[in-house]
Amino acid sequence: MGEKTVETSFKAPVVLLGLGAMGTALARAWLAAGHPLTVWNRTAARAEPLAAEGAAVAATVAEAVAAGRLVVVCLLDDDSVEQALDGVELAGKDLVNLVTSTPGRARARAAWAEARGARYLDGGIMAVPPMIGAPAAGAYVFYSGSGELFEEYREVLAVPAGARYVGADAGYAALHDVALLSGMYGMFAGIAHAFALVRGEAVRPGDLAPLLGSWLTAMAGSVERTAEQLESGDYMGGVVSNLAMQVAGKETLLRTAEEQGVSVELLTPYFRLMEHRLALGSGAEDLTGVVDLLRR
Repeated sequence: MGEKTVETSFKAPVVLLGLGAMGTALARAWLAAGHPLTVWNRTAARAEPLAAEGAAVAATVAEAVAAGRLVVVCLLDDDSVEQALDGVELAGKDLVNLVTSTPGRARARAAWAEARGARYLDGGIMAVPPMIGAPAAGAYVFYSGSGELFEEYREVLAVPAGARYVGADAGYAALHDVALLSGMYGMFAGIAHAFALVRGEAVRPGDLAPLLGSWLTAMAGSVERTAEQLESGDYMGGVVSNLAMQVAGKETLLRTAEEQGVSVELLTPYFRLMEHRLALGSGAEDLTGVVDLLRR
């Protein structure tokens, strides 16, 4: 009888700097998947639970970085990255920066890393900590920068959350991240205004919520139409309610807010842009032209 062989799957080691709520969630996901993990945190006590779960704890950033080639950074902000890695040898390292930043700062950080001999990926996390390591939650991370680095570590990066590469320009992960978050806050503004209108009335927020949620979901289809119009340059394709009609209709929204004693400060900036676009003679268009007014 021949010898029985056991196939083992190599798990790439990961070095993780930063153990806040997000960093800790990332750490646990990699540990659960069997990746050797070395961690560092400025407050050492945060690392103790992870040490009990199998992580190696480094006393210094330099010690942590020396422990492996793939170094993932999840610190507070870009200044924290600069401070933590100041004077640390990065030559030959693969640096993945998951700190929320701007496109410009991400590009500068990429140049900074490359000047020190490291390959660089910038990341934008589209998730909150409880979503990390839970595939059904739909979490993902935008990555941009070194395509070779991303392809080499694609499977490792996809362990905590889906990995989406958006280009060699290191600023593109941050750009996509902020674009989506900006859309989210605009939606939150509308939600806040909607609930403010019914406060003090015999309308339960819990009764309004499913109606509002389903309406917003239905209206989300306009995102695709807006993209198509921007790409084609034809802002009148597929128009259902043109700009002139919507500018006229806004008066009902404003009067209702006045009757209900609700500020219109969340709505008026957008309405002003609509009026400006209408004044340019674009009444038959969709609302897409507002995008062009925002470009400075």
